[in-house]
Amino acid sequence: MNVTYYEARCLCLKRFCVKQQKGKFLGFQLAPPSVLQTVQHCTFSTRAAPLVSAFAKKPKTQEAEEGSSVVFEAETEKPDAKVKWQCNSKDIASGGKYVITSDGNKHSLAIKAITKEDANVYAVIAGGSKVKFELKVVSKPAFMLNGLTGFSDAQTPDTRQDLTGLFTEKPQSGEVTMGENITFVAKVNAESLLKKPTVKWFKGKWMDLASKSGKHLQLKETYDRNTKVYTFEMQIIEAKANFAGAYRCEVASRNKFDSCNFDLTVHGEWPYYRKTQLVVLLMCCDFCSSTDGNEDSGELDFSALLRKSSDPDVDVWKILSGAPASEYEKIAFQHGITDLRGMLKRLKKMKKEEKKSEAFLKKLDPAYQVTKGQKIKLAVEVANEDVEVKWLKNGQEIQPTGRFEFTKNHNYVTKCSLFSLLLYIFESVGNMRYLTINNCSLADDAAYCCIVGEEKCTTELFVKEPPVTIVKNLEDQMVMKGERVELECEVSEEGANVKWEKDGVELTRDESFKYRFKKDGCKHVLIINDASKEDCGHYKVKTNGGESMAELLVQEKELEVYQSIADLTVKAKDQAVFKCEVSDENVKGTWYKNGVEVKADARINITHIGRIHKLTIDEVKPEDEGDYTFVPDGYAFNLSAKLNFLGNIDSFALVKIDFVPRQDPPKIHLDCMGRTSESTIIVVAGNKLRLDVPITGDPAPTVIWTKGEKVKQIRSLTLLTPVPPVQSPVDRSKETEQVHVETTKGHCIFTIEGAERQDEGIYSVVVRNPAGEDTADINVKVVDVPDPPQTPTIVSVGEDSCVVTWEPPLFDGGQPIIGYVLERKKIKSYRWMRLNFDPYPRTTYEARRMIEGVAYEMRVYAVNSIGMSRHSPASKSFVPVAPTSEPIGLCVDDVSDTSITLKWRRPEKIGAAELEGYGVEYCKEGTDEWIPAIDGLTDRTSMIVKNLTTGDKLQFRVRAYNMAGPSAPATLAQPVTIREIMQRPKIWLPRILRQTLIKKVGDTVNIVIPFQGKPRPKVTWSKDGEPLSPQFASVRNSEVDTILFIRKTERKHSGQYDLQVQIENVEDTAKVMLQIVDLPGPPEALKIVDIWGFNVALEWKPPKDNGNCEIVGYNIQKADKKTMEWYTVYEQYRRTNCVVSDLIMGNEYVFRVFSINLVGFSTEPCQTKDSVYIQKTGIVYKPPSYKEHDFSEAPKFTHPLMNRSVIAGYNATLSCSVRGIPKPKVTWYKNKMDITHEAKYRMLSKQGVLTLEIRKPCPFDGGVYMCKAVNDSGEDIVECKLEVRRKYPAAARMSSFS
Repeated sequence: MNVTYYEARCLCLKRFCVKQQKGKFLGFQLAPPSVLQTVQHCTFSTRAAPLVSAFAKKPKTQEAEEGSSVVFEAETEKPDAKVKWQCNSKDIASGGKYVITSDGNKHSLAIKAITKEDANVYAVIAGGSKVKFELKVVSKPAFMLNGLTGFSDAQTPDTRQDLTGLFTEKPQSGEVTMGENITFVAKVNAESLLKKPTVKWFKGKWMDLASKSGKHLQLKETYDRNTKVYTFEMQIIEAKANFAGAYRCEVASRNKFDSCNFDLTVHGEWPYYRKTQLVVLLMCCDFCSSTDGNEDSGELDFSALLRKSSDPDVDVWKILSGAPASEYEKIAFQHGITDLRGMLKRLKKMKKEEKKSEAFLKKLDPAYQVTKGQKIKLAVEVANEDVEVKWLKNGQEIQPTGRFEFTKNHNYVTKCSLFSLLLYIFESVGNMRYLTINNCSLADDAAYCCIVGEEKCTTELFVKEPPVTIVKNLEDQMVMKGERVELECEVSEEGANVKWEKDGVELTRDESFKYRFKKDGCKHVLIINDASKEDCGHYKVKTNGGESMAELLVQEKELEVYQSIADLTVKAKDQAVFKCEVSDENVKGTWYKNGVEVKADARINITHIGRIHKLTIDEVKPEDEGDYTFVPDGYAFNLSAKLNFLGNIDSFALVKIDFVPRQDPPKIHLDCMGRTSESTIIVVAGNKLRLDVPITGDPAPTVIWTKGEKVKQIRSLTLLTPVPPVQSPVDRSKETEQVHVETTKGHCIFTIEGAERQDEGIYSVVVRNPAGEDTADINVKVVDVPDPPQTPTIVSVGEDSCVVTWEPPLFDGGQPIIGYVLERKKIKSYRWMRLNFDPYPRTTYEARRMIEGVAYEMRVYAVNSIGMSRHSPASKSFVPVAPTSEPIGLCVDDVSDTSITLKWRRPEKIGAAELEGYGVEYCKEGTDEWIPAIDGLTDRTSMIVKNLTTGDKLQFRVRAYNMAGPSAPATLAQPVTIREIMQRPKIWLPRILRQTLIKKVGDTVNIVIPFQGKPRPKVTWSKDGEPLSPQFASVRNSEVDTILFIRKTERKHSGQYDLQVQIENVEDTAKVMLQIVDLPGPPEALKIVDIWGFNVALEWKPPKDNGNCEIVGYNIQKADKKTMEWYTVYEQYRRTNCVVSDLIMGNEYVFRVFSINLVGFSTEPCQTKDSVYIQKTGIVYKPPSYKEHDFSEAPKFTHPLMNRSVIAGYNATLSCSVRGIPKPKVTWYKNKMDITHEAKYRMLSKQGVLTLEIRKPCPFDGGVYMCKAVNDSGEDIVECKLEVRRKYPAAARMSSFS
């Protein structure tokens, strides 16, 4: 019987049959003897069979984001192989989110719209082969700068390379057949290197091959002196299948480093004898130790198998511990491991020990971020405080330049004397090493490295430009057509770029120069020349840190009337001229007579010259009498006046009339008599009210006007000349100024100039003469603009809108309200912006296009047919805001029998309004009644909800509140059962307390150690095995931490403190080492050992008291006995003997020594008992004699007094400067009179500058002032004139009196 190696293996493995009884694992049982006998009589053919014959390419484990798609691919050896896909051991059919395709020997499985539920174990089956793989689903990545993770052991080797270019030839990837040899070569040019390069070869990420040299691996190194090139070779002898993988070659020389990655592929199959050996081993070894179903049943001891089938030089467990889980089966089969379950158990028990750095106690973080212009400090902690470190930026060492000045004090702190001017500052404090980068710029965005010996740690620095914010916002503007507009804002940084937009469209310079952009430091201005209606809209300025918006409204110019037309009274054939003047010379107009347009003809002439409009009527006729009106085009107002015709008076002078007395009763001729609405005369308030009543009667009747109780009476004595009216004593207030009554032939005219609301009513006119009387009533209604509406109220606000409502005005002006006009204004602005130009008919309005977060006010105008009212009072200020987004990350932090602790994070979108707080609610499962957890709101992002019933299932939700109201709720995914959860006690000892804590005597110790455990654990402190006394140290315990507090430490507080946290029989312990250090004592037995020449040898003993810490050195000082001024000879001197050199001949010296520890210098030194005299050599020094120099100098004024003119009542000063040795005596004179002792004057002298202060001078203080300086060498004087002027000239004072 001929079988392949793979078939034999499958047949062999059939020996293992699992016995199960009621789901319980019992052990292994051998296959039937007939099967074993068949295997024993097999003969093995030599035809090739791969290790896994069904698949040429296996699908691999992949990671994918939620919502994306993933494709797994596999290739079979045979094109017609049938492939089946599974998920969690269940078959997968194509359809829905799974798409299965086959093309020859290529097969693929595609999964669409991935969710968390798709993270499962998948498998592909072809023939007797089954390959498992996993799909890992990750959430969408969020960039966390300081949370960068490193590569795991399961990942490929480190592929980062520093671009220093040390390699002249890099090792290349290669392929080899099993059993053959292969060599990899790397060459390094050492011409520019100061030190011989060192090369390391690695397999995978961390396996150093230097320790693996032997039978299968040889490392060689050669050097060519001519070319100065080092050649490094790695030779692999008799390659095996497990030699395949990724390799790395690293070369380093001082601060330079380079690396290269390459791969080795091993082809071929195992020799026949190895296949036979493995099959026989699988068949013959007894793998089962017991079958009684105990705990160890099924654990396989295959160490003997490893010794037989594996190379003794290969540590299989080391390979497995560094390999990914997906490669376990492959590695196990390559090295002869058949019990995968036992292998996994052993791997689980193995602990991975992290390789600790020998040079660094604390390394740099993976990355740092800093804002442009700020400074950042990079810190590392080294193991040896005396070691020197190097800092590199992008692989180049940061070298001190001429700008640096380094000093070193006794605390080993390297400082720079020009901190504010330097870019880089290096500091060394104990074991800490700091690199400070001042005023970070974009050039500092780089990779930084700290090197200690052969070890290094790296980090990346990201420099972020600060956003440009808007300091001063744009303001809304309303301008007239044709005016110049300037929209101005101010940003936080000079020279920043901004973008201007109008209604969402970016503005640019165009050929018409419509828009101009001006930049002045932080100010940016948008200039619009000759504004038009098309320029109305919302303008926005944007920076990378904010934006500001304002609204521009352009209105037509209001037309002003400089001269209105006036009433005219003309005679027959005279000329009547109506003339008016308006502000705009381009405005045209139309003339009307009694509502009918006036056309130009031979007698009527209409002219328009500039701003003046004229209507000229030649040879006035009676039919020309009437009301004339001028209406400007495009404006809703008019100018009106009346033309009165008097007739021809001269014609009466030519006719002789004989007077014949005649009596006709008076008669009023009106067509609007009565009190109905049709007979009502309507006049606009402020306009002229003119009642022209035609009357007849002979003799001329007497006219009496009445309105209620007020009577206006006029007697007409002649027809042509009006008689001054006889006024009633009832109301004389307006008779002469605004009310006029006059009569003409056949007319009685009643006029009120500027009618007011109180002039409304029924007017009665009575005409009487001896023949009788007549009466008529005239109903007059005065209409006006309405009163202002009531104060508007803001009903609600939105993100960029608000709803405002108001009450109608109390008085509508006598005409119905057409609508309302609304205006809004920013609180910090003074411009009111109109929201609507057409009257809005309702009393509720929704205003939009406002800026969120900006405070506004609203006001309303009422409009009727007469015009617009005054504005209403402004509403209360309001801010357009929108509710926040829902809180995020709501989760349960803790649960007890009667309470629950919830935590959440702030909403992602807060908006412009301030966050007022959070509301927490809960409801029982099965109900929809939400109960507030507390009254009101909480401003924290966590809450403990108490007084709950044990066993209840509750659902919780949290909503954020601002002035706009509550946000959408954040709800837990499922209800929570209120019940205590047991938790083992665990102490979380901070990193700083894992090493000895060192404090000075007198310092305060405050140790906070967090822990966990439920219910609340019992906390016990002890020192050196004894319980901690409250008098010795204070202890405070809470539910989550414990605090050890010592207010003032002493030496006795040093020792080991033990902390025990216990819940019932379960406990956890931790220890803290506390070392209290003090200043050391002085050294002992300081003595002078030897004296020679200018040198003295000293010797002493260490102090008895080292201050409870190591003595780090000594400070040696010397002093000359003449001056006893101490000078330091040595700082931080470590030995107990020294030689003091360079002493001065002929001086006598004493010496002293201070001891130094971590705290500082000893309080007292140890001083030598005897002094040392440095002998002279006999040479006598005779100093030369010099003639003493005479420094005396006569006084001389270097700056004279200047003539001055001052105003009376204000203090005046006279100043000059003088020079002289010795210091001269100074005297002040006025008009040659000594004023030294005058109280009105104050003399000052400072550094040769002389000042005379005259307090509130008057005109009598004017004159000649002199300053005189005198010393032993001579004298000097200087003088000036002082004029004192009065506050007010005499003429001005005389005019004020008159």
